Amino acid sequence: MMPAYCPTTAPPGEKALFAALAAGVSTSGWIVLHSLAIADHVRQVSGEADFVIIVPERGVLVVEVKSHRTIDRLTDGRWVLGNDSPTARGPFQQARESMHSLRGFLERKKVDLRSIPILNAVWFTALRARSILPEDPEWHAWQVLDSEDLKSDAAAAVTRTLIAGAAHLKSRVKHPSHGGGGPDHAAAERLAHALRPRFELVVPPADLRRARDNQLSAFVEEQFRALDAMSDNRSVLFTGPAGSGKTLLAMEAARREVAQGRQGRLLCFNRLLGRHLVHDLPSSSGLTVGTFHQEMLRIAGVRPPSDADAAFWDRDLPNLAIEELLGERDDLVSDFLVIDEVQDMARDPFLDVIELMVDGGLKDGRLLMFGDFERQAIFDVQDSRDRLRSRCEGLVVHRLVENCRNLPRIGHVVNAFSKLEPGYQHFRRQDDGVDPSFVPYDVGSDQSARVVDAVRALRDEGYNLNEITLLSPLRTASLAQTTRDPWLRQVLHAADGAPPKPGHLQHCTIHAFKGLESPAVVVTDLDGSLVPNFEALLYVGLTRAMDRLVALIESTTLRSALGGAV
Repeated sequence: MMPAYCPTTAPPGEKALFAALAAGVSTSGWIVLHSLAIADHVRQVSGEADFVIIVPERGVLVVEVKSHRTIDRLTDGRWVLGNDSPTARGPFQQARESMHSLRGFLERKKVDLRSIPILNAVWFTALRARSILPEDPEWHAWQVLDSEDLKSDAAAAVTRTLIAGAAHLKSRVKHPSHGGGGPDHAAAERLAHALRPRFELVVPPADLRRARDNQLSAFVEEQFRALDAMSDNRSVLFTGPAGSGKTLLAMEAARREVAQGRQGRLLCFNRLLGRHLVHDLPSSSGLTVGTFHQEMLRIAGVRPPSDADAAFWDRDLPNLAIEELLGERDDLVSDFLVIDEVQDMARDPFLDVIELMVDGGLKDGRLLMFGDFERQAIFDVQDSRDRLRSRCEGLVVHRLVENCRNLPRIGHVVNAFSKLEPGYQHFRRQDDGVDPSFVPYDVGSDQSARVVDAVRALRDEGYNLNEITLLSPLRTASLAQTTRDPWLRQVLHAADGAPPKPGHLQHCTIHAFKGLESPAVVVTDLDGSLVPNFEALLYVGLTRAMDRLVALIESTTLRSALGGAV
């Protein structure tokens, strides 16, 4: 699919057809161009082809999609589609004009079309148009596709149309450019790249970094107004999807509390994020910064046993910390508490500790909490938002809606693959026209060569190795841990929460990298059959990428993620 995602603003029929073609098993080897702009249109100043489907050994089908639930043609010949105004230019004319415009462009580019049938059709995605539309000299029956085709087998419908259309051309037009059995795979690739060529306008890497830093600084300042609006409330829960600036706001909240002479804590759940916070906002006389578990260890005055299991971290350690906090030690009680990743801490044993950590407790304490309750609770915490509301009386909830981390095309991919509702709607960063890349692989195959290609392409684009992060949902047996590629083994280094050193390509699990971000991200080992809680991990992994995203995803998992059957 070019691009690899369907924008959220596309009409419903285009979304449905995109998903059906992307998820189809029999479409392997096809090239589908969606929303192809036509600058040199045969009739208009410019136009657009909804879909151009290139099927090896069959031909090219230009498809005009109509999502309307009603269609009518008036006695004067004008078409009425749904609630649209009547128009003399019907859908079949639109499809025909788009086809001729693209054919003319390819001929001017001297693309050999002698063995390539190029045809057009209209797909009525919400109607049984094949049984509704009467015979008419304006179109052939084989040019009509409808809702039943979409439901049953979209790929078969396309193939049926190409076969019938090619037979029609062969019987009517005695011209070598209209016959033949369609392009081979190499010719199909050439066609696709002629219609949607790859090109690169190089911006100096320093300018890219400066623009990113300036954008993020401006967005953070805008987000700070949310803190100003909540300054009169004792306890506030800031919610929002990944990339909405929660961690930066949490740091600013802690700074503001300390500036007012209060003493408190800034805590998070993730170990690497804790190290990142310590690096960017070191502990001071009025502020303790770190992870929630580190703070419980400090309060309890213990070190974790070498064989510490989940029971120790989730039950025994909270109980030890509670014993100390109940010992009337005022030095352990904070004036305020700022908590990032609160969705992973909203469980009763942890909330019991938090209750005693802050003056006034959960009911009257100064609590500023930040959490993503979309799909980022990847540690099996259920109903965490409801639990917070039930235990924190008077809790004010403020939703953050702007994505200030990801470029828009990354955000649109996350919407589609993670099925976010309502998903990202607003982006603070300007799009640069580069699509995320999804690279399929077969189960059991070595991904090393694909990773090397991806990293080298990113370096060619101006990204340093230490600006690229390799992520995996696997705790063991990930590509980074098992690769035998000598170059990868030389440059790969495990992420530790500190800024990566020049020449180091950091790698990490998605779990451990939650809350962090990287200019470029390559995600490997995306196999839904191997990874529990896959959709949540996919959401977290994809949203770590600020500018560039490459995802290596098992073929069946890719089809399933796009809406097909596993």
